[in-house]
Amino acid sequence: MTLVVMAAGMGSRYGGLKQLDPVGPNGEFIVDYSVYDAIRAGFDKVVFIIKEENLSLFKETIGNRIAGHINVEYAFQRLDDIPDGFSVPINRTKPWGTGHAVLSARDYVDDSFTVINADDFYGRESFSLIAEHLKNTRNEKKAHFCMAGFILKNTLTENGHVARGICEIDDSGYLVNITERTKIMRRNGEVQFFLEAEGWTTVDENSTVSMNCWGFEKSFFDYLEIGFVEFLKENTEDLSKCEFYLPFSVRKTMLSGKSDVKVLVTNSQWYGVTYREDREAVVSFIKKQVDKGVYPNYLWKR
Repeated sequence: MTLVVMAAGMGSRYGGLKQLDPVGPNGEFIVDYSVYDAIRAGFDKVVFIIKEENLSLFKETIGNRIAGHINVEYAFQRLDDIPDGFSVPINRTKPWGTGHAVLSARDYVDDSFTVINADDFYGRESFSLIAEHLKNTRNEKKAHFCMAGFILKNTLTENGHVARGICEIDDSGYLVNITERTKIMRRNGEVQFFLEAEGWTTVDENSTVSMNCWGFEKSFFDYLEIGFVEFLKENTEDLSKCEFYLPFSVRKTMLSGKSDVKVLVTNSQWYGVTYREDREAVVSFIKKQVDKGVYPNYLWKR
């Protein structure tokens, strides 16, 4: 199984390349702990999706020290990586979103794979649940995907708003729909999201949300390629800004009957560095995990 790590973003709200900000006792980054947990769940390869200009930096700070423990490859998310017959708008400067990011790894993945963000701490249980699901899937006409579902209250930061995909799940634990909320935070003792037309609206803090921790069969790349072409055709008037989001692609395969998505709910506490002020909480959490023996003091000691 392959771990695909989306690490091409620069983190504008954070103020720098937050994926390379140490949080562990010996210079480890959040992504180090994700790879460490994935290895223990049975993953044998990791593909980092990065900007090509960051290749040397990634190799020096992450790739080289992990390479002795897992097979490491790099995929570049490039703005000009688009299908034949389409062109990049002259005023577009950013790549095409998370769906496009995952698609850029298509030549480096040969089997089932998990997709995560580089700057999110998901917890060991998330990787174990997804690995177990992927190992038990069979090649059928209908693809069987999965995602780690987090409890909303476990994914908030005290330092501002966050974006979350709120999930609707059926009685059998399968995903029915995801509604993207780009501005969620705790206000006056309640968890609320903001919409321009409606203002602040309260949401159940025990709702299940997506944190971009997905499990896919390799066939998902075929759906992504088709979906990206449809996206480019449907947004011809605004291709300078719109984005091809990963959850939208998943939803399309579900609605067409080509896949189902099992939601693997975890009570793990999410940690991330959406804002620079979040880093202190992550450092404190990692230290406690090291003190408990969950992680070694030197994560990649040989």
